[in-house]
Amino acid sequence: MGLMKEFKEFALKGNVLDLAVGVVIGAAFSAIVKSLVEDIITPLILTPLLERAGLKNIQELTWGAGVKYGNFLSNVISFLIVAFVLFMIIKGVNSLRKKEEAKPAAPPAPTNEEKLLMEIRDAIKAKS
Repeated sequence: MGLMKEFKEFALKGNVLDLAVGVVIGAAFSAIVKSLVEDIITPLILTPLLERAGLKNIQELTWGAGVKYGNFLSNVISFLIVAFVLFMIIKGVNSLRKKEEAKPAAPPAPTNEEKLLMEIRDAIKAKS
């Protein structure tokens, strides 16, 4: 029964759950990037270039006896988009962290001795 307890503790740790969420979100993000490259960037930017080369899509680019460098180019474009988006996300998170760090900390509350001294000072001022 000890093995099951250890597994439960491992599986329910925050790091494992965070990793699982990250993998699922990463898969969904990958689909978005793939769609961005294939449905937006390729038709707008690459289609005119491909038409000049007599091709319909970038994956058809080949060299010699079946070297599919067009597919490689498509994957490179996808990677660059993912890297850029992640860079922008991390840059935004870092700027938010800097703003939080830049806020000055509240001054510490006066100690009992300081409060007593302030009361004495105020009492002396009131008498004079």
